[in-house]
Amino acid sequence: MAMNKIILYYGFAPVADPKTLMLWQRTLCESLGLKGRILISKHGINGTLGGDMEDLKRYVRATKEFPGFGKIDFKWSDGLGNDFPRLSVKVRKELVAFTTPDEVMVEKSGVVNGGKHLKPHQVNALVEEKGDEVVFFDGRNAFEAKIGKFKNAIVPDVQTTHDFIAEIDSGKYDHLKDKPIVTYCTGGVRCEILSAVMLNRGFKEVYQIDGGIVRYGEKFRDKGLWEGSLYVFDKRMNINFSPDAITIGECEHCSEPTSAFRNCTSLGCKDLVLLCDSCFEDPSNLECKPTHTRGKRLHEVG
Repeated sequence: MAMNKIILYYGFAPVADPKTLMLWQRTLCESLGLKGRILISKHGINGTLGGDMEDLKRYVRATKEFPGFGKIDFKWSDGLGNDFPRLSVKVRKELVAFTTPDEVMVEKSGVVNGGKHLKPHQVNALVEEKGDEVVFFDGRNAFEAKIGKFKNAIVPDVQTTHDFIAEIDSGKYDHLKDKPIVTYCTGGVRCEILSAVMLNRGFKEVYQIDGGIVRYGEKFRDKGLWEGSLYVFDKRMNINFSPDAITIGECEHCSEPTSAFRNCTSLGCKDLVLLCDSCFEDPSNLECKPTHTRGKRLHEVG
């Protein structure tokens, strides 16, 4: 019986010919029957794929053979079998669309001008040492934090990663420049860039969680500093790290606790509506509203 799994991963390393890498990756995935999204740039690779566990293992072994990709941390989770509608492998200027491709310095070892990596246990140790001085800074789109985040975290007002540069340059976080800041995101890739962007703008002590929320949640489940559910960009929509996960999301219609995002019914809108099961039964609660971004929000990977 096939075991359906999902892998989430990224690797920063110089890629001399992104188009050739893209063609190889597409052929490799097609030969293994894998679906999902892969982005490739001159800085490396960023992807999430679903399929049979044995086929994914073959993909991992092959991908690690590429120079600089042997160090990639592939994060595994259980899939549904139909988590992605298709395979998409594309070349982009950036692995994450911060619109600042020249701010990140990449060598074979990875990003060399980003924040210091902290293992999950080191994150807790930092908080034990410095207490309330530590600032958790969410590196995801604001809607993701509605259902899960680190306790007392700052959640920037961003719809997509395109918005982060203007948000940080606005000055509203300048008072944090001397504080220890722990950036976090789903699997870690967005924080590789965000931490570099913050250091480039005068933030003095910037960290990132090694492996992102995924690795932290695997280590501490719901007994650590994380609270709620983790939003994921596939058909599952969200995952919990244990049965003890609390629900911090609130239904947009009745304010009841929920972690369930639903798709807006407008074909031209890619916004999600946070609704409890009861309110989901009323189709009018899924109608498009002026506040929706109508397709502006991008599906990130990690």
